[in-house]
Amino acid sequence: MAELFSEEWMKEFMDKWNAEPELSGALSKIGFNSVIAYGLDGEDKPRGYIKVENGKAVEAGTYNGQELNWDLRASTDNWKKWLKKPPGMMGLGMAYTSRKLKFEVGDYGAMIKDPRMAGPFIKSFSVMGQVD
Repeated sequence: MAELFSEEWMKEFMDKWNAEPELSGALSKIGFNSVIAYGLDGEDKPRGYIKVENGKAVEAGTYNGQELNWDLRASTDNWKKWLKKPPGMMGLGMAYTSRKLKFEVGDYGAMIKDPRMAGPFIKSFSVMGQVD
């Protein structure tokens, strides 16, 4: 298994992202463009990133100073828990309010209120769980 959010892990996540119509397909319908980073709570910078253009992941790898639209952080234990059993809308809300999931960059409230973005965001956790 590749280390969580390593170059190898992020590239496989990109492939899985693009293969999931409920994620890439749904986001392409709204012309979603973002650079999303993932990392561990308490670290200075995220570990990995994925660049999305019109819903499709076009780049992924080790974070190296890219300008971010989103930066999601959690403990290793919480990431591993969510990869095994992806959270639903209620679970993500609880994780956010209890600060188990932190948004260093990005507006969780605005995103979760938009069903066109909330559904794919939730789906991204189950797609992460498919990465070996």
